[in-house]
Amino acid sequence: MATSKSGGSTSNGRDSHSKRLGVKLFDGNEVTGGEIIVRQRGTRIHPGVCVRRGGDDTLFAVGAGVVKFHYGPHGRRYVSVVQSE
Repeated sequence: MATSKSGGSTSNGRDSHSKRLGVKLFDGNEVTGGEIIVRQRGTRIHPGVCVRRGGDDTLFAVGAGVVKFHYGPHGRRYVSVVQSE
């Protein structure tokens, strides 16, 4: 017989760090090339004009301008960068 009760293990204590996803620059914000507009998992929002998609589905600006969110074909949500005059 054991002289003391064995220590139990807990099923808590494991959690992942939050990934800080979401929209980083909103409609009407000015951007320069390379700025991140949206961090996402999957293509919830699609890239439009002057916007490219990174390997982790991050959308970023290619050129300078103003951020514009809009709807396109099949009801998809798009983000574009409109060149400022």
